[in-house]
Amino acid sequence: MSLGELHHLDYLTESELMEMDTFIHRIDSTEVIYQPRRKRAKLIGKYLMGDLLGEGSYGKVKEMLDSETLCRRAVKILKKKKLRRIPNGEANVKKEIQLLRRLQHKNVIQLVDYCVCGMQEMLDSVPEKRFPVFQSHGYFCQLLDGLEYLHSQGIVHKDIKPGNLLLTTDGALKISDLGVAEALHPFAEDDTCRTSQGSPAFQPPEIANGLDTFSGFKVDIWSAGVTLYNITTSLYPFEGDNIYKLFENIGKGDYTVPEECGPLLSDLLQGMLEYDPAKRFSIQHIRQHNWVRKKHPPTEPPVPIPANAESRDPWRSMTVVPYLEDLHGYTEEDDDELYDQEDEIIYTQDFTVPGQVEEEDVYEGHADHSPALAKPACVNGTEGGSLNSKAKAERRSSSSSNPSRKGVSTASKIRKLSTCKQQ
Repeated sequence: MSLGELHHLDYLTESELMEMDTFIHRIDSTEVIYQPRRKRAKLIGKYLMGDLLGEGSYGKVKEMLDSETLCRRAVKILKKKKLRRIPNGEANVKKEIQLLRRLQHKNVIQLVDYCVCGMQEMLDSVPEKRFPVFQSHGYFCQLLDGLEYLHSQGIVHKDIKPGNLLLTTDGALKISDLGVAEALHPFAEDDTCRTSQGSPAFQPPEIANGLDTFSGFKVDIWSAGVTLYNITTSLYPFEGDNIYKLFENIGKGDYTVPEECGPLLSDLLQGMLEYDPAKRFSIQHIRQHNWVRKKHPPTEPPVPIPANAESRDPWRSMTVVPYLEDLHGYTEEDDDELYDQEDEIIYTQDFTVPGQVEEEDVYEGHADHSPALAKPACVNGTEGGSLNSKAKAERRSSSSSNPSRKGVSTASKIRKLSTCKQQ
């Protein structure tokens, strides 16, 4: 552009600049409304994917919903590129799948299963970093049951620790992560093992000292002892600034048990953390120990399952619900349609099977909800009875003030989906 052309350019005056506010609006940052990206449904086979539950060295774990059984599941998503970077990564995953296919015990994770939380996550959620004695006792007894089953199947876990112990919503403990486990030969004379890839802080002296062979079952006993030590005291029997110092301390076998553990628990820990594997307690010996057999009354409140780290949900609700709503085109207007549609049956949260309602069961718009025979909460239409307008208005009024109204609508959709599958 030449100098002559610059003289012919028109510049905006101050008043014109002020008028530009009609199409350029400046707002305060507090007025900015963030709308999260809508969650899109993704179906893989019969499974509807949910949110991310956690990540590990092999991959990540997501929640999912079985669209046929409506059961809550978790899926482990693995990337072959990551597995190839980890020593024996791909082989360990294939071995774990083979083991899980033949294992069936209430305290061992299943190939298709769901746990809501890990024991390590629970410990990290409280300042004390430990469980009350009665809670530790309950978890430890379940650990014994699961470990005894694994050993009966000729399987050495090799990596027992709080991080590999998962919990369900009803408090059931499940031993997980069999990636480094070893299945003994069916005709093996004993439980001799030659390799170990477990967590350093939970390894016994025979591994720390580099022995070529060792008893696999006694390795699991030692690791269970370190786990019990940790969940009752928040400490570890052996520590070190680095792995070399840690293994040096474990190899010496010198440790102390805090006095607050008491004589019974101290004796059990010393038996499980015995330096000589031949003298170390067996599972049968542990079961007969007085601390295990004793009933421990609750003297302090138990450590609860913590709220979800991402959503801060204390109930650990299903993360699949938003994806389910997207899959079925759910909108907030559906709440009103749910109550206004004719020839519609709305069932209680007892998940009853739809059926015909006798006339004497419906009185003034209210149905009998006795535990012996669950019946529909309300019936619209001529065959099953009708609701007067006053009852409808009251129901709409109560539902509009109910914060869980959206969840009830979603639950109804889940029940409808289940009904369609059954039919």
